Order: sequence, then structure tokens, then C-alpha cells
Amino acid sequence: MTKRVSLHGIEMAYEELGGGTRPLVVVHGFTGSRRDFSWRFADLAALGRTIVPDLRGHGDSTNTGDAESYTLEQIAADLVAFFDALGIESCDLLGHSMGGMAALRVALAAPERVASLILMDTSAHCPKEIPRSIIELAGRVAVEAGTRKLVEIMRERAPSEASRTDADRRIEAAWGEGYWSEWRYPNFDALDPVAYGAFGKAILDQGTIAPQLGAIRCPTLVMVGEGDTSFLAAAAELAACIPGARRVDIADAGHQPQLENPAGWIAALRDHLAQVRG
Repeated sequence: MTKRVSLHGIEMAYEELGGGTRPLVVVHGFTGSRRDFSWRFADLAALGRTIVPDLRGHGDSTNTGDAESYTLEQIAADLVAFFDALGIESCDLLGHSMGGMAALRVALAAPERVASLILMDTSAHCPKEIPRSIIELAGRVAVEAGTRKLVEIMRERAPSEASRTDADRRIEAAWGEGYWSEWRYPNFDALDPVAYGAFGKAILDQGTIAPQLGAIRCPTLVMVGEGDTSFLAAAAELAACIPGARRVDIADAGHQPQLENPAGWIAALRDHLAQVRG
């Protein structure tokens, strides 16, 4: 059931699963929503109390229409305010892709709030494989023609899109129309068109925080799909720079391991939580 909390002039939507004391907070990535993890909600609930929010401009959270409100620093600040609003003193924090970039900033700015960190297919800076020209063009399309038009273009290009992983193609083949109607279309329909360009710019233009990673002292799992070539080097850097970090590559997975190899993904997560909560 969707819940909402007010913070920083917006409403943040979230779902709460399972039960227990210290929660696992799961933060989605760019153009996603809590829907990205909804197929794994039963598995997550079995791990204990789990909270899955929608970031501003995504899902059922507020679309501000203001590009200046869509920054990595702002969503990191939103997460800390979210913890305050829910009375979460500390949590196990999972950040996926852009959500991982925000999670890193939370761990650096408010280390006392992060008992352990799970960095999933993410980076301490913009991976060089992310194509600036395409992201910038897509941002203009989103504002001028709408996010539905943008995802329709993505669908048209999908069969020949070289950047797609084999794992992503496999789940589209397995899900059929549901890949688009149950996942991609709902996410893009909910996305603030202004957020696409603004967050895209924030990801592209961010400076590296790699030199600061040595300050992270909480137990850290670096998780990456073995086929997510855009983020493999980034995962290696995170694992090397964060003291004591452990890296797990998820077999038969690309950028969405929770969908592409759910058994491998939940096993890695379960093992991490058993270690840090034991």
C-alpha cells in the first residue's frame, strides 16, 4: 500500500514491507520508481522491514517542474529528511544506479544514518560509456514531446540498440508486451519531463567523489550485473576505494539484476544482511 510523507516542499511516496527494527531502504535509479523492485517485494519482505521510496520527479512522488530541484545533492538530502520523517536512526541503504550516487552522498554527509551500504550498478562519477549527446537529446524530447513519446522512441529503437545488455533483451523476450506495459511505460508516464533533462545533466556533469570514498567506514557491498559493461569499471573503483568493501558480480544480469537474475540478486543481498546484522 502506498504511503506518503511531506518533506522539503514535496510529498515522497513509498511502500513499507515486512517487519523488524533496522530497515533496508531501497532507492531506485534514473527514470525508475519503486516499481523496479515490486516484483521482488515478497522476497524483500522476507528479509525484514524494507522501505522502498520514489525519488522526487519519479513514480508517485511530487513532480516539481523545476530543473533546479533535481540534483544528486537534493535527492540525498531528501533521503536524510525521509529517514527523519519515519524515525529511522540508521538503516541498511541500497542505492541503484542514480540512487546509488545519492546513497554515496548520504553515507559521506550523514554516516551515522547508514549502518551498511549496498551499491548496485552505480558509480562515484559519470561512467564514460554514458552517451552525453543521447541523454541531452532525450531530455529535449521529454520536455517538447513528453515522456510517453520518449519511451515510444526507445521501444522503436530497442531491437537495434547496441547499448542494451543481453540480459535486458532476455527479460523483454520473456515478458513480452508486459516489459513495456507493466514496467517501462508506467515509469516514464509518471516521470516529470523536466526531471529527465535535469537529472541527466546532474549525472553527466557531476564531479568524481572517488577521493572521498576512503571516508566510508560502514560495511559495504558493491553489486553489479556481470553484463553491465557501462558500470563494471565503476564497480571495481568503488570496491577498491571503500575500505573493506566486498564486490559481488551477479551472473546472467545487466543493469537490472533484481529482474534479470532475481535468485542471484536476493541471495547476495540476503548474505550481506546476514553478515552486517548478525
